[in-house]
Amino acid sequence: MSQDQDSKPGFSHEKVETNNFLMIVLILLVVAVGGLVEIVPLFFQKSTTEPVTGVKPYTALQLAGRDIYLREGCYNCHSQMIRPFRAETLRYGHYSVAGEFVYDHPFQWGSKRTGPDLHRVGGKYSDEWQRIHLNNPRDVVPESNMPAYPWLEKNVVDAEGMAPRMRALRMVGVPYTDAQIAAAAGEVKGKTEMDALVAYLQGLGLALGNNQAGKLAARSAPPPAQ
Repeated sequence: MSQDQDSKPGFSHEKVETNNFLMIVLILLVVAVGGLVEIVPLFFQKSTTEPVTGVKPYTALQLAGRDIYLREGCYNCHSQMIRPFRAETLRYGHYSVAGEFVYDHPFQWGSKRTGPDLHRVGGKYSDEWQRIHLNNPRDVVPESNMPAYPWLEKNVVDAEGMAPRMRALRMVGVPYTDAQIAAAAGEVKGKTEMDALVAYLQGLGLALGNNQAGKLAARSAPPPAQ
C-alpha cells in the first residue's frame, strides 16, 4: 500500500528537488513574497516617509553641489550612512535615520568607505578648510589618498539647468515651491562648482545632528540652583 501511495501524483519535496525549473519558479516566488512583506510596510510608516524635524529640501546651490558630488563619483569612496554601532557613533555622531533621506533622489548611502563617512560632516570644518581640501587634500591631510579637484574652482554652475532639475524633483515628492524654482537660476548665477559642493557638504546631517547635540547638552548641564 505504501508503494501505491508513493507512486501517486502529487506535490512532493522530491519532485521539487529533481525538477530544476520548478525549483527556480518556487525560489523566485518565495523571494518575491518575502521582499514584498519586508518592503511594502515601509511605505506606510511615517518614520520612513516623513522628514525628521529640521530636514529641508536642498537649496538650489546645495542641489547643484549634490549633482557635482554624483558626477565626480564621491559616493564610490564615501558613505553617508552611520550605522547604530558605538564605534561609528563615537566617530561620526548620531546614527542615520530614514527620515533624513526623504528628499534624496537617489540616496547616497554608499557601499564602502575608502574615506570617512560624510553624513554629518556639515559644519565640522570651515568653508575655507573644505575648499583647500577639495583643491588639494594633502594640504590639510598629508596622508590622504583622495584625488584633488582643482577644476571645481574654475567651472561655473549651470544656472539654467536648475529650474528643470527642481521641477523633476517636485514630481517625486520634494516640496519645492514655484517661487523657489523661479529663483533658482539667480541663486546659483556666477557661483563656481566649488561653491556648490562646499554648500552641499556643509549642509549634510545638520538637522538630527544639532537636535542630538542639544539633547546631550541638556543631559550634561548642571541642575538649576534652588
